[in-house]
Amino acid sequence: MTHLVELSSAPARFGANMATSAFKKLPGFRDFPPEDLALRSHIVETWRRVSRRYGLLEYDGPPLESLDLYVEKSGDEIVGQLYSFTDKGDREVALRPEMTPSLARILGDRSRGMSKPIRWFATPQLFRYERQQRGRLREHFQWNVDIVGEEHVAADAEILAVAIDGLRELGLTADHFRARVSDRRLLSAVLTAFGVQDDSLDVAFGVIDKLERVPREASLEALVKDVDLEMSRADALLGIFDGGGLEDLPQDVMKSSEVSTALDRFQVYLEALEAMGLREYVEIDLCIVRGLAYYTGIVFELFDTGRDLRAICGGGRYDRLLEFVGGEPLPAVGFGMGDVVLGELLADRGLVPEYARSLDYFIVTVSSKERTEALRIAHMLRENGRSVAYALKDQTLGKQLKAAAREGASQVLIVGPDELARGCITARDMESGSEREIPLSELK
Repeated sequence: MTHLVELSSAPARFGANMATSAFKKLPGFRDFPPEDLALRSHIVETWRRVSRRYGLLEYDGPPLESLDLYVEKSGDEIVGQLYSFTDKGDREVALRPEMTPSLARILGDRSRGMSKPIRWFATPQLFRYERQQRGRLREHFQWNVDIVGEEHVAADAEILAVAIDGLRELGLTADHFRARVSDRRLLSAVLTAFGVQDDSLDVAFGVIDKLERVPREASLEALVKDVDLEMSRADALLGIFDGGGLEDLPQDVMKSSEVSTALDRFQVYLEALEAMGLREYVEIDLCIVRGLAYYTGIVFELFDTGRDLRAICGGGRYDRLLEFVGGEPLPAVGFGMGDVVLGELLADRGLVPEYARSLDYFIVTVSSKERTEALRIAHMLRENGRSVAYALKDQTLGKQLKAAAREGASQVLIVGPDELARGCITARDMESGSEREIPLSELK
């Protein structure tokens, strides 16, 4: 009896609490009422459509993974950016902040028996505990595309083409965005030609990665003190990145066999994009390093041309990641594109589709006597793939017609006693207002 009393009083206590406090969504998270979900669906459906044109297969994984999976890829410092905790099985876990480690884990279990290259894509929801800013929240949906098992530079070109076409399909043009591309192998060869020692390459990469955010004097000082370059040599090196293009490489650097080999490979990459008609979207920019240490070759980031927003997309070649998580050593290239910054860009450019409710048919009954037949008609139309709604209780004809307009119905089907006696219904076109009778046997 005590338990019954406690259970019966619980709703009253809960109701009182609801009355005195309002539940709000967590910072950095979003609600998706229909008008907002429409934009997300528009973006994700476009991603899927373009992926399938390229012969990519869709996959997914769990939203919760072992914390070690991300530490193995990005180091211990990643933990502070994650939603991580100890679960009830005493396991250290985290909500997935990115998809590539999950891909590596999945393929680590099965890639040896798969034909290559593996062409996969995913559209996961990801979570990071980061400071909110324009274009970045604590959750977002992302388009991940990867080609695994192909080392030829054609795979790199294919991946960038997918990313570019994803934006073009949304209505964005070369006036709206650019892909800034570089090659870490080329950059390594250039740095080596300038006298940077192997054990200082990572430090030099870090300096270059921050060039757009750090004063030139600070970057120069870092190259001298931390990379151990002479002042004149460090100044000449920065001169290359002031322009960012291959034409700024000095002749003595161009003579390096490593630089020459990297340039030849890069040229094949650019020629492939030219053949696909996408070269106008591409800018060579050696400042693009991509901060993640696992990138091994060509890297790229897509930005709006006004540079008002964060990077829309980033990716590149990562030939060792699968090894890190226990898989076979397979070359791989891929990218991730988030929906938050992309939604901002579409809004800025007036490319967000107008939200409008739509419905094929709204069925109106003249009286309650026709409800049974109206339900039969509605279900028959639904089984034929049509969208159908009707008033769920008896209403006047005027109220039903107003409801049809609110729902965005293309046609109203009026079911009345006189029409049914003749074996038909009246169809009213909501745009023109014209009416016609349709035999029940011809409804579809």
